[in-house]
Amino acid sequence: MSEPEDEAPTRTGRGVVRGDLTSGPILRTLVVFIIPALATNLLQTVGGTINAIWIGQLLGTTAVAATANANTILFLLFGTVFGFGMATTIAVGRHFGAQDLAGARRSFGAGIGFCTGLAALGAVLGSMFAPQILQWMATPPAVEQAALAYLRVTFLAMPFIAASMLIGMGLRGAGDSTTPLVSSVVAIVIDILLNPVLILGLGPAPKLGIAGSALANAIGAAAGLVLTLAVIYGRDLPLRLRGPELRWLLPSRADIAYMVGKGLPMGAQTMLAMAAGLVFIGLVNREGLLATAAYGASLQLWNYIQMPAFAGGQAVSAMVAQNIGAGQHRRVIGITWIGLAVTEVMTAVPTALLLLFDEPVLRLFLGADSPAVPLARHIQFICTWSYMMVGVMMVLFATMRAYGSVLVPLVVMVITFYPARLGFYALARPAMGTEAVWWAYPVSSALSVVLALLAWRFGPWRAKRRQMMLAARDTAR
Repeated sequence: MSEPEDEAPTRTGRGVVRGDLTSGPILRTLVVFIIPALATNLLQTVGGTINAIWIGQLLGTTAVAATANANTILFLLFGTVFGFGMATTIAVGRHFGAQDLAGARRSFGAGIGFCTGLAALGAVLGSMFAPQILQWMATPPAVEQAALAYLRVTFLAMPFIAASMLIGMGLRGAGDSTTPLVSSVVAIVIDILLNPVLILGLGPAPKLGIAGSALANAIGAAAGLVLTLAVIYGRDLPLRLRGPELRWLLPSRADIAYMVGKGLPMGAQTMLAMAAGLVFIGLVNREGLLATAAYGASLQLWNYIQMPAFAGGQAVSAMVAQNIGAGQHRRVIGITWIGLAVTEVMTAVPTALLLLFDEPVLRLFLGADSPAVPLARHIQFICTWSYMMVGVMMVLFATMRAYGSVLVPLVVMVITFYPARLGFYALARPAMGTEAVWWAYPVSSALSVVLALLAWRFGPWRAKRRQMMLAARDTAR
């Protein structure tokens, strides 16, 4: 089979690559890129919230508990997919920055093929062993059947969801954060509209109950995937695969080694955070019903507060990866610090608004007369501002990952979530009582910043950067 003819990205008349993140003012380029990424995260969270409302209002508390049990499993699985997606973003970004379009397409195809195949295998095995999985989780008998119905349908949708995630993250590596936003809008709107239709069996649709909510999500994901592919090929975007390039959907041994070696540690970071969250919910549950209710409402709000950190990290990873590929290592430092400033501002604004208007917002979740509202307000003032420190860690780690340093961020997160957060709770609980639960958040977040700054200053990524700079200098000679 012959190699593709176009070996470099097409440049415009001004000599700028479409999707190029290696030229122009850093601040403007980063902001233009980060806004669609942030909007995508926001829409996905809003969609999940609305669907939870549909389930709660139409099916009741048992259904909500069933989806909570099922989603715990799925979040862990998609944490792994997210890690592979970040590996794909970085690989595509490096090739794209180096004007190696063939390499970018190869990495894009390998990422999609690897993760979609993995998701398909997971769908089959998950559907087969779903009852055993729920039993291992000690799912309450009252919700087990509903959770099983929801989980099996969602497992079958995994290949579509994984493919959508990988394509979106690959496109971001090529500097395109708008196409994933458009496809997300379509997927979320379809999901939201179909939820009541399939749950209740409105019109000609069958009445599926909780499985209808999972099917609505699957149909929305499939529609978003089809739209994304239509845009990629209709607009002839740089990463489209045609003819002999389609063979790259079957990853080579080297592609698999890269995905596993880089993707698993990044996915493990997400899974560790989720697992730590589950452990922490267990600790909160010990403090009584009011504490659980107040903490649950706070988590709903923190989902929105932490979005800028995720979007900022993704944007910095893509931008740094392209500049590494272009050999512009000095520009990387500026990208990191400007990305950090933008992320902190975007986090500070909703944090300030939440702390100013926390009472009416919390009443929406807990009820106007709920006795949990004062405790939830107390939790907010102790914990919410700590997400600004999380933003620092996310952006610094984004640059380190782009240079291939994935183990140090993983070690820092292990220390932050386990010896730091849980250790502080264990040591402080006898003296502080319930307050130890809430103060564990800012204490562990502060330590994460210290460790992230030490890793930034002394970590192995700097040696990799120096090696790349020397190699680029030798090549130029």
